[in-house]
Amino acid sequence: MERKLLIVVLGGGESGVGSAILAQAKGYEVFLSDSGSLKEEYRKTLTDYGIPFEENGHTEQTILAAHEIIKSPGIPNTTAIMQKIIAKGIPVISEIEFGGRFTNAKMICITGSNGKTTTTSLVYHILKSAGFNVGLGGNIGKSFARQVAEDHFDYYVLELSSFQLEGVFDFKADIAVLLNITPDHLDRYDHDMQLYVDAKMRIIRNQKVNDALIYWVDDPVVTKEIRKLKPLSSLLPFSAEKRDDTVAYADNNEVVIHVNNNTFNMDLELLALEGTHNLYNSLASGIVAKLLDIQDETLRQSLADFKGVPHRLEKVAVVRGVQYINDSKATNVNSCWYALQSVRTKIVLILGGKDKGNDYSEIEDLVLRKVRTLIFLGKDNSKLHAFFDGKVPDIKDASSMQEAVSLAYGSAEKGDTVLLSPCCASFDLFESYEDRGDQFKEWVRKL
Repeated sequence: MERKLLIVVLGGGESGVGSAILAQAKGYEVFLSDSGSLKEEYRKTLTDYGIPFEENGHTEQTILAAHEIIKSPGIPNTTAIMQKIIAKGIPVISEIEFGGRFTNAKMICITGSNGKTTTTSLVYHILKSAGFNVGLGGNIGKSFARQVAEDHFDYYVLELSSFQLEGVFDFKADIAVLLNITPDHLDRYDHDMQLYVDAKMRIIRNQKVNDALIYWVDDPVVTKEIRKLKPLSSLLPFSAEKRDDTVAYADNNEVVIHVNNNTFNMDLELLALEGTHNLYNSLASGIVAKLLDIQDETLRQSLADFKGVPHRLEKVAVVRGVQYINDSKATNVNSCWYALQSVRTKIVLILGGKDKGNDYSEIEDLVLRKVRTLIFLGKDNSKLHAFFDGKVPDIKDASSMQEAVSLAYGSAEKGDTVLLSPCCASFDLFESYEDRGDQFKEWVRKL
């Protein structure tokens, strides 16, 4: 009997476990390996499926015997095991690439340095409300590969990070949404912005004339790359203001979307999402909806009743006249810029975490104009101090969320906003940005 091809999955989180389930379902021999310990739910799932796995280390002999490697997005190529895999020439792909091989569903794929989770969630909400048979996955929710193995959807709405796009080769987005590209994750890309840009632009890889590319025309990096790469797909640019080349924009306090010889209009004030950055998210989502011929009334209702995304400009409570906002998902400087821009009061700003090669000059002007107090929350705040010391009169350090919230409570004045918008990854003090945001909400509610 012919021996099955061996697929090795590196990483035992949501992405890796889903990939292992799909590989098993498609008749491969599967082995999952994680350098750390697995969460109990994933350990149980692998055991229930009878998928062999290891944790807290890698068995090189087994891994290097693989026909193909499916690498979880959080694993950089610089790890010792990845260096050996690359040296041996074993193909390495992402969960997205692998899952895409086994479904004929239409792919609506969304990336950007900021706004991709909100836009992905909004597009999914619109399609679900319109009665589409649609799955949600990628960098959000349940593993895409696992859904391909266990469900049957006609459409997928996928949030794709640069890490996931690195491992995409034959996968194709039927509709690609490219919101923006600003510096992020530069520690992963040798502090070379172009390497990060190249990863993001893989979202248009393999697109053909019948596919669509929706993008923010005012982003200089995006527009430069589109001019350079000359994609074959239909180009659908959007902007906050009407221009000759835009299909979606705001004009006279209305959202206007002109697609497929139809024009959609909606009062700006009826949008559920507030702020300029969320206008972009709504415009991009509306273009997707009109490409799919979703009725105007359904689209209006969905744009008006969308609940937003946890940890993204999430209003937590008002305590003694001070508004507390959880923007823990702001893991890069540009995200924080949008948050600062959207707040109209004086701000007590909680910053800090694991720095990814950040340049804080982007938020300097807004901080100088709007911020009353800076609170640095991290194991190492030296880079923040080096940039902001002497510029903001009141700067404090905190080593826990409880301490940060307590310091913010003592610093804020009635009418102020306390904003957690860290600019950084969470892994120095917290398990994830969700854990960081949840702790913020917990301590605020105890005030």
